[in-house]
Amino acid sequence: MKIETKEVNDIVIFELDGEVDLETSPTLRKNLLKHVNVGKSVIVGMNGVAYIDSSGIASLVEAYQTSRRNSSGFVLAAISDSAMRVLQLARLDKVFTIQATIDDAVRSLNS
Repeated sequence: MKIETKEVNDIVIFELDGEVDLETSPTLRKNLLKHVNVGKSVIVGMNGVAYIDSSGIASLVEAYQTSRRNSSGFVLAAISDSAMRVLQLARLDKVFTIQATIDDAVRSLNS
């Protein structure tokens, strides 16, 4: 998995590419928590995610819960079909805020 990170108007945007699995999810978890623990809003772009397993989902859920406690935003955006199927199976598509594009996610956090 490759993680590209950028910051726009105090929002940290992560763009994921590849497989989010038991081997790579600890890196994702560490990166996400580093930002949500200090109250930054986070967008996770998932267009390039070819595969995500339960450890990857757990990393997203933990970061989401932490962001809620810190009253910061957490949005998933541009989710690949395979990743969306996993989120839907776990019914997490009803829990996470999901936007079609990263630009839409930025707009939703700025409004």
